[in-house]
Amino acid sequence: MASDLFAWATVDPARLSEGYLGPVLNLVGGQWQTTQQAKSYPDPLTGTDLFHVPETQVEELAPIIEEMKAVPAYGLHNPLRNVQRYNLYGQICTKAGEYLSHSEVFAYFTGLIMRTVPKSRPQAEGEVRLVRAFLQNFSGDQVRYLARGFTVPGDHAGQETCGYRWPYGPVAIIAPFNFPLEIPALQLLGALFMGNKVLLKPDPKGAPCMEQFIRLLLHCGLPNTDLVLLNGCAQAMEHLITTDLFRCIQFTGSTQVAHHLSALSQGKVRFEDSGFNWKVLSPQVAEVDYIAYVCDQDAYAFSGQKCSAQKLLLAHGSWMQAGIVEKLAALAGRRTVKDLTITPLLTWTTERIQKHVNALLTIPGAKLLFGGCSFPDHNIPSIYGAFCPTAVFIPFDQIVSNLALCTVEVFGPLQIITEWNELPPVLELLGRLGRYLTAGIVANDPLFLGEVLGCSVNGTIYAGMRARTSGAPQNHWFGAAGDPRGSGIGTRESILQTWSCHREVISDFGPVPANWSLPPPS
Repeated sequence: MASDLFAWATVDPARLSEGYLGPVLNLVGGQWQTTQQAKSYPDPLTGTDLFHVPETQVEELAPIIEEMKAVPAYGLHNPLRNVQRYNLYGQICTKAGEYLSHSEVFAYFTGLIMRTVPKSRPQAEGEVRLVRAFLQNFSGDQVRYLARGFTVPGDHAGQETCGYRWPYGPVAIIAPFNFPLEIPALQLLGALFMGNKVLLKPDPKGAPCMEQFIRLLLHCGLPNTDLVLLNGCAQAMEHLITTDLFRCIQFTGSTQVAHHLSALSQGKVRFEDSGFNWKVLSPQVAEVDYIAYVCDQDAYAFSGQKCSAQKLLLAHGSWMQAGIVEKLAALAGRRTVKDLTITPLLTWTTERIQKHVNALLTIPGAKLLFGGCSFPDHNIPSIYGAFCPTAVFIPFDQIVSNLALCTVEVFGPLQIITEWNELPPVLELLGRLGRYLTAGIVANDPLFLGEVLGCSVNGTIYAGMRARTSGAPQNHWFGAAGDPRGSGIGTRESILQTWSCHREVISDFGPVPANWSLPPPS
């Protein structure tokens, strides 16, 4: 390795820019292990072999099942048991945050992200920077403070109620590909903070990122039996879920899979689905160039593969007259594969997204504003997509009439743009979209903002002239609203809601009342 900073790493920093990264391993019973089968994953930009991931089969799950069954329902620690572990996790965060503060380690994780799940350097660096800030936020005593409860006086002397935040015990995380470090890292640490034992199944397309991060955490003092890292096919994970091992499962990904897991686990799932994220531009036009820049970033950064990507732009007629579409087209036209401001689509093929665009264009009044085709001069393997930033205009009334088609969850660089002039129909449409993750309201008028905010549901919504739809959850809650199964990420509140439950203990040491008596016989 290039530096003592990387004593924990198994991917040499010198191999990050090119070449094969090596095999990914499972962590079971505190030991790094291989499996009988492994699957090769290609470099999304060139198609050459990049790494191998274990394809854990159902018949190989027995040790994992036994390990998770052994987890007590009261967790590995809680406010009354093994309380020293709260401080242990504060120390782990302190040390890991210090590692990510070294420019070499920061660059290492940035490079891992860019090789496995290609995104532009600023996008990849933002992911690592956010994880570093999270570690710093929960260093020292901050994990202990997460477990803060409350007391309430009782009815008589010696009686007191105490409310605790209690772990679930054995839990699972199913993480997506699009943020291969940030999302699994934050959910994993939040679950561990609260005293749970975690089985983590990352998406295999970004598996090297999380394996190396776990190796760093182990180097910083994480007990190696506090978690299981499972790589494998969906059938293996579904088998584990149907054995009723987990008391809570956190999933980030598509709405369709979220509902499938909810049925499979009999409701023991907390999910953050991708949503259909909208932005409303108010009647007052201002800072058109800046607003166009933010809309371009929201819709097309990482080629629209963020769960918070802007998918529907509702522009008042005044914005259409001000040239918002033309400015968006010019900004989108500057994006290139060379600097990864256009990237491979890892879940949608070119043919699939082209077919969807063509279907949208059959709607009466629809027209292609820009894009609508694959981009040239690339070596992206055919299993992935290569599509230009695209916008389709659909008349407002036709969106209402074709809601199912218009709101398909497209994990790619596609947004629908429409024009509106009366607010009540817009508010009615927003209430019908059904998936309430992020949104933006671009306005300076507090009355307008209050009207839209008061008639919408989205769990993370940005309001004002700098409003966006996609923001990093470093300093605020990020998650959906409107569904009791919704989970969050990034903050104290999200950790408590997702990874702990409420427990009430009533202490009653008061004197036995003098006037008590048995009830008369019936």
